[in-house]
Amino acid sequence: MRRPRKSVNQMNVVPYIDVMLVLLVIFMVTAPLVAPGEIQLPSVGSKLQPPVNPLRVRLNRDKSITLVDQSSRAPKTSRVSLADLVDTVRSIQDGRDQPVVIEADKSARYEDVVDVLDRLQRGGIRKVGLLARPQP
Repeated sequence: MRRPRKSVNQMNVVPYIDVMLVLLVIFMVTAPLVAPGEIQLPSVGSKLQPPVNPLRVRLNRDKSITLVDQSSRAPKTSRVSLADLVDTVRSIQDGRDQPVVIEADKSARYEDVVDVLDRLQRGGIRKVGLLARPQP
């Protein structure tokens, strides 16, 4: 007499393990062949040259702003409030596309520097940058 077959209620995982081992071998062989991406970082020393005759916006420690116009032979210095900054810069530029650099005191708050930068950019001043000095 034959015994009836029992139903198998477990999953056979041996084929899945075989597939995973084949994939692992493929990845182990191809991984060294893939070249890692390179990132080219900018050189700090070459990018710190300010443009010729920029209009300097000095942000002092006490949040006062001083404009230094170097377009003439004798630099002109004037104190400006934050509210009048954009209008004064536009009047000094007088239609020229003169670059503007922000020269902030070392102890000035980052928030104040960003506020000056934001006001200039929202006011339509196109060439605005930060002035930094290279470390010795």
